[in-house]
Amino acid sequence: MSRVTKKFFGKKRNRFAVGTFLFLTFLSLTAEFWANSRPLILKYHSEIFFPVLSEVAPTRLGITDQVVMDYRALKLGEKDWALWPLIAWDPYESNNAVERFPAPPSKVNLLGTDDRGRDLLARLLYGFRTSLLYAALVWVFAVIMGVGAGAKMGFFGGKIDFFGGRVIEVFHSVPLFFVLIIFSAFMEPSLWGLALLAGSLSWIGLSYYVRAEVLKNRKMPYVEAALSSGAGSWRVLLRHVLPNSLGPVITLSPLIVSSHIVGLATLDFLGFGLAPPTPSWGELLNQAQKHFTTAWWLGVFPAGALFVTLALLAVIGEGVRRARER
Repeated sequence: MSRVTKKFFGKKRNRFAVGTFLFLTFLSLTAEFWANSRPLILKYHSEIFFPVLSEVAPTRLGITDQVVMDYRALKLGEKDWALWPLIAWDPYESNNAVERFPAPPSKVNLLGTDDRGRDLLARLLYGFRTSLLYAALVWVFAVIMGVGAGAKMGFFGGKIDFFGGRVIEVFHSVPLFFVLIIFSAFMEPSLWGLALLAGSLSWIGLSYYVRAEVLKNRKMPYVEAALSSGAGSWRVLLRHVLPNSLGPVITLSPLIVSSHIVGLATLDFLGFGLAPPTPSWGELLNQAQKHFTTAWWLGVFPAGALFVTLALLAVIGEGVRRARER
């Protein structure tokens, strides 16, 4: 274990933040097992089914008047049973038994429903996965482009550094948020489309830091020794310089992820984000604005989820920064 890792996990708050964030990430990535309108396991007429993994055709259960299986309406015999998830709702299903939409928290919907009767807790859980996937994709695109551009400019210098710097200045002047809004206005936005576009404009700041690290490390004695021994420039860059220049990537990663979680929530709040009915925290906050006098839960719980996520990432980012201080 490296010195930085020991120093980071030596702090109780860092361990708590990482553990909590990983736990929430696990819950969101396996959301089908915690929030679903299909049973986890179904025993019916001496047969065992796993509806959460694959849809069971109604005809296999002896039902001929349904195209899509309604497991709640299935009449179970004495020896039949079903194991349901903790939240027996999927994020797209409306609870038509409530008196009004949005409905307040109850035993059936623990955090209430949104303005279409969909379970709020299920929407929050699946919305967290949407936010994480979007932020992770943007991070991957930004790291690939930022590290590649910064390393090449810093190591080779000369014309590559000069013209690369001018290109970066042009990209730096492009307002990312307005580009995403324009893109969403003319095309139906998708998770991959938005992430690719955001990632193609989010690597600028990272490239500056990587370039600075590479400029510093390329003058190290071990690099000059490798070059003087006949090793190729690309080999030296990839095997010696670049691995020792990735500190800014590690430090800035929590900030990049948190900023794009907020960015997606903002786009969805304004109506320029992912197409409905995709679960989204921003879309829930947009509903909260419309029903702020009658449905307090639509504002409190999504805002609380966003606050907790950003706070955990802030603690992790600060912990990484302090751990890397010499």
